[in-house]
Amino acid sequence: MRGKWVEIEFDCRPLRTVTRLDVPVDASPKYEQFVLRVKAAIEKHGMMNTYYLYAASCTYHLTNDPLRGMVRFAFEGTVLTDQNDRHAKQSDLIVTLEKETCSWLSEPMVEYLSESVRQAVLVEFDSYIEAGDLQQAEERIQRLQAESDEAGGFVGMYL
Repeated sequence: MRGKWVEIEFDCRPLRTVTRLDVPVDASPKYEQFVLRVKAAIEKHGMMNTYYLYAASCTYHLTNDPLRGMVRFAFEGTVLTDQNDRHAKQSDLIVTLEKETCSWLSEPMVEYLSESVRQAVLVEFDSYIEAGDLQQAEERIQRLQAESDEAGGFVGMYL
């Protein structure tokens, strides 16, 4: 076997670490939309035990040749965990087909695999927690926030 059947990558922002929701005056339209999506996630799910995943993808390998049988989805949205932040309970993700090398792909397959992304992300997020990546991300964000506070709020670009 050449690799994993499912590859998942994402950046993660614990929503409890978001301290500002205003859009910087000089923000690009793309960044402004991102800030608004994070704000909407906070309004919908709250800040505790809620994580925002972005710059994310899920790739399925349906054959052992990436030139035939690869399907990649982009996704963004929230994962909610249990009270102790030890297990992912549910996700609220926007999933879009990004790339495919699968000539037999049909719309029902895209719908099925899109839902599979949501389930695969829950499994992967549990692995993320177990690997200690969540704790490391929170510590990094706390360091950036401390640096920002010391510099008068101008380090880290808000999120």
